[in-house]
Amino acid sequence: MLVIIAILIPPLAVALVDGIHGPFWLSILLTILFYIPGLIYAIYRIYKND
Repeated sequence: MLVIIAILIPPLAVALVDGIHGPFWLSILLTILFYIPGLIYAIYRIYKND
């Protein structure tokens, strides 16, 4: 389910996994600059915490 959320809204998936801390803000920055880096980072954070 988190992967689907990451595809649609990457920062939301990072916020659900890590909370609203440093990784969340980095995810927002990457998603604003380009969508794909934000998506890759969100998926990385999801699988890193498992």
